[in-house]
Amino acid sequence: MSDAIRGTANGAAPVPLSVLDLVTVGSGRTATQALATSVALARLAERRGYHRHWVAEHHSMPGVASSSPAVILAHLAAHSGRIRLGSGGVMLPNHAPLVIAEQFGTLEAMAPGRIDLGLGRAPGTDGATAAALRRTDRLNEGADDFPEQLAELTRFLDDDFPDGHPYARIHAVPGPVQGPSARPPIWLLGSSGFSARLAGTLGLPFAFAHHFSARNTIPALDLYRDSFRPSAVLDAPYALIGVSALASDDEREARRQVLTGALSMVRLRTGRPGLIPTPKEAEAYPFSAMERDFVDGWLANVVHGTPDAVRAGLDDLQKRTGADELMITANAHGSDARLRSYALIADAYGLPDSAPEA
Repeated sequence: MSDAIRGTANGAAPVPLSVLDLVTVGSGRTATQALATSVALARLAERRGYHRHWVAEHHSMPGVASSSPAVILAHLAAHSGRIRLGSGGVMLPNHAPLVIAEQFGTLEAMAPGRIDLGLGRAPGTDGATAAALRRTDRLNEGADDFPEQLAELTRFLDDDFPDGHPYARIHAVPGPVQGPSARPPIWLLGSSGFSARLAGTLGLPFAFAHHFSARNTIPALDLYRDSFRPSAVLDAPYALIGVSALASDDEREARRQVLTGALSMVRLRTGRPGLIPTPKEAEAYPFSAMERDFVDGWLANVVHGTPDAVRAGLDDLQKRTGADELMITANAHGSDARLRSYALIADAYGLPDSAPEA
């Protein structure tokens, strides 16, 4: 299974480059348009040699149309042919493990050998929405029970509950009960040390959310590597980091575009989530002193500018962290800026342009 996890760097990229797609919805745009952009992005990423394209589960966020990763991944699988597709991630506490095993078994049957199952232990939303998803008031239950939920999910995926277990006669379909087949590799996602340690102990690949928890990146990666035990999945640690990056032909335009994502985060952190603002809205917004400090800190961790500047920033980040793969998320208002950014980054690394888009 390790071959399905480890990527191969193309062109002059020191490590594989991948895509984290939040299916963002900009002001004046619709979810339909955002999902069409995701298809265009998957096709571009496949054509330009990006290794994988992941979508992330979020809820009750008007500017993020990725509440149902499995549904989106099925759509992307139907419009692509080679690129790996996966969740970055599915928030396991929101779901019964059997449901996830069935969904991703179905995806694996649709796109054999191309599906990744990335799992997080947070709800991907606020507490009230988490309660609505789980139909319970015990909001900490899911996170606290994550290792047990993970073990149950793995049993369903492998169809190997022991005799006498209450679930021994229950099978996740599609799955191994129908005959020998590959299953999606499991990744653990995190923004702190809990999942880093768990991934290392279990010998699983680990994806760290550097794009919104930069101060914890190196400690978490160190913990993962120190905790790592070889497994049937991996014989050595494999760490991917998510990073916000946006390239533009003009440095000032890159700054205008990433400011929209910063304003979105200000609104989210102050309980006012909404659609991604336009660059004009973001430039005109009257940031308070506290908000300005937040924006400055946020943008310090967003690699942005000309293609050469973005490549230099990504290369430096990879060297500092020792990441085995960089997964780039480009948060901007419109589809054109996002698609253009991924194309420019591919150009900066000399990634191949394999064929025209279908």
